[in-house]
Amino acid sequence: MGKTTLKDELNCGGCGYPGCDGLAAAIAKGEMPPSACPVGGAAVAEAISAALGVENTASTKYVAFVKCAGDCEKAKDVYDYVGPKTCVLAQNSPNNGPKGCTYGCTGYGSCKAVCEFGAIDIIDGIAVVNEEKCKACGKCVDVCPRHLIELVPYDAPHRVRCNSKEKGKEVKAVCSAGCIGCSLCVRSCEFDAVSVDQNLAHIDYDKCTNCGRCVKSCPTDAWEGKSGYIVSFGGLFGNHIYKGEQLLPLITDEETLFRVTD
Repeated sequence: MGKTTLKDELNCGGCGYPGCDGLAAAIAKGEMPPSACPVGGAAVAEAISAALGVENTASTKYVAFVKCAGDCEKAKDVYDYVGPKTCVLAQNSPNNGPKGCTYGCTGYGSCKAVCEFGAIDIIDGIAVVNEEKCKACGKCVDVCPRHLIELVPYDAPHRVRCNSKEKGKEVKAVCSAGCIGCSLCVRSCEFDAVSVDQNLAHIDYDKCTNCGRCVKSCPTDAWEGKSGYIVSFGGLFGNHIYKGEQLLPLITDEETLFRVTD
């Protein structure tokens, strides 16, 4: 891995081992694939494969995702908080913090403090992940007291930006961007990739075809959606995507679109 001393080891634990040396030993024994290090990524996986003379099996890249869109403009505070500016300590104050939504991001940056890659910033009162810097080590996931950070596939264009389990009326009273559990996204999805549990929409990334109907149907902007192009083999007729078609992943730039369709 190019690490020859303890100083070179990050020991983030994102691979599931307590240290880089533990993962290195497991890879050498064949117990873990060369791509097991989330921080090293594809470049390190290829280097390890070449050094060991084994095949490099591709792995899905993951990034941290904050399930909250309730910034200073969209979410309401119920009082002025004057305590220590840490997410964990704020949980001990009334209402588990000043934000009206007790499920949302408090914005005090406990996740940012533990990120060793500078991948998290606090913008307009909520944590925002820089996906190009994120290594999916999982430290932010573990430190969040409200459990609203999760690791999702890097290329998943549609995600639910809410963590609230409250009913629609209660959600709308404290946040204009929260999921109200209306199930419009469920009814709009023709691939059974969306469900609602405890008043909150969830997406099955294995079933999602990136059609984007969930995003378009949401009345509260609780979904995050990336703009792009949908390419299908079998026909895309008007605004209706038929079941059984073979769809490529969402293409987000024209250069890739022209290369694929040429």
